Amino acid sequence: MIGYSCKYAPVELIQAFGGEARLLDAEAADFSAAETLTHANLCCHAKALIQQAQSEEELVLTDCCDATRRAFDVLDAQKPRRFMFQFDLPHDDNGCARARFARELCRFAKAYGAYRQSAFSAERFLSACRDNSHLLLPDEPFIGILGARVSPQLLGIIRTAFPLPIVNLTCSGLRTLEEPPADAADYSFEQLMDWYAGALLRMTPCMRMTDIAGRRMLYENENLRAIVYHTVKFCDYYGFEYADLKKRSAIPTLKIETDYTLAAMGQLSTRLEAFRESLGLSQAQTIRTKGKKGLYAGIDSGSTTTNMVVLDEQKNTLAFAIVRTGPRAQTGAQAALDQVCQKLNVSPDDFAAIVATGYGRSHIPFATDSRTEITCHAKGAHFLNPSARTIVDIGGQDSKVICLSEDGSVSNFIMNDKCAAGTGRFLEMMARTLELDMDEMSRRGLKWDKELTISSMCTVFAESEVISLIADNHADSDIIHGLNQSIAGKTAAMAAHAGGCAPYMMTGGVARNLGVVRELEKKLGAPLFIAENPDLCGALGAALFALGEG
Repeated sequence: MIGYSCKYAPVELIQAFGGEARLLDAEAADFSAAETLTHANLCCHAKALIQQAQSEEELVLTDCCDATRRAFDVLDAQKPRRFMFQFDLPHDDNGCARARFARELCRFAKAYGAYRQSAFSAERFLSACRDNSHLLLPDEPFIGILGARVSPQLLGIIRTAFPLPIVNLTCSGLRTLEEPPADAADYSFEQLMDWYAGALLRMTPCMRMTDIAGRRMLYENENLRAIVYHTVKFCDYYGFEYADLKKRSAIPTLKIETDYTLAAMGQLSTRLEAFRESLGLSQAQTIRTKGKKGLYAGIDSGSTTTNMVVLDEQKNTLAFAIVRTGPRAQTGAQAALDQVCQKLNVSPDDFAAIVATGYGRSHIPFATDSRTEITCHAKGAHFLNPSARTIVDIGGQDSKVICLSEDGSVSNFIMNDKCAAGTGRFLEMMARTLELDMDEMSRRGLKWDKELTISSMCTVFAESEVISLIADNHADSDIIHGLNQSIAGKTAAMAAHAGGCAPYMMTGGVARNLGVVRELEKKLGAPLFIAENPDLCGALGAALFALGEG
């Protein structure tokens, strides 16, 4: 079994010699092995390839970019392998490029045939080419995945998130050759390789090719209803295509970015589910019971706090609770439920419906349905302030910007990645470093005298900067002001990237920090509407869904 990582690898030629090819596309648990062999700043795609290829004894790679060239060099130097080959891949599809690539194919065939001690079979070759010559797209509505290759793990998450068929149109998922010529059986080996080189280069081009006009067919299909666009951290190729796609196409598109590890899969699920909800493709309906008292609740299970809101049938708030989540989402949710039940003197059986949201939503056994926090924050914000068009939500674990249409539906959204920069958790760590509680930190941040710049938003690096500023005898208030400015700058950039516009509304626990609020208002150039209990917005939206809103 020979491992490969690029759509331009000669899979059919491998089969012609009796070999089998396997796409190396798995996510990595970590990069511990790869980073012992190369530097940590190497592209995550290359590191994932190195990580997965550790146990591979047969490899065929292409020099599609500098990072994959380095991956080949690292793997080649690591240990002797039974067979290893790197293709010099052209950037163009013209006569010279095809002739050059045909020579590479002949060079590979000579090396691989000698290694396997087998002869080239034209019959096997042409059969394999015909088997891979059919691009089958559904004749019904479907969702396409574009961009960089997706792992089986990520593909499974995407398929689970949507009720429509999912078609993998990424660089490695879309590998379709043209039909061999009718008289190809009469070709010499050199003639077959000349045709094969052209057939490979004439596939729907990946983004490293010079002419990528042929990629338009990926998003011009009449049955394509939405696009999930996958990019790799720090890969310019697909970042440029995504920006161009947003200009050229009106098809709803969600951008997701990974580093080829499993660490961000939970957050990606939230983004995918929110995108599904924005498309009107919700998979579940709220289950209502015959609650004796007609109570409708929403529970927002976040990383720091779990919040619950109870409404009656007239949308009046009867009770709410804000409790620490603790180490388990289920524990925090039960505490919130117990608290509202005590306030209302009711039992859990009196609730007609309870909708869960937040990261812990799938771990709340008493919830009758669930929604993403994106949709719930939008619902709650529109209820509290129908004029709001952009929501800035900064919670304990993440920050997000949600753009709303006039009717309150989600028109676009953006979230931070798995980094805690600019979140409530970030502020908590900085407060701990300054030996302050959160309320005192908020107050002191309003009484600054000197402008200080916190250059890094990374929690670890920012903490080092804060420690250095403390050592230089800077006032706590000035340091906090610098932190507030950093958070505001990062958040305002997210809002601009999402296409946010006034009127703005801020939700989440960080909305209680007046220093952050004031600096963010300066960056946005507009006031922020903040409800009396901004932490409850998501739970309120979930309660409205429980009531049957939307």
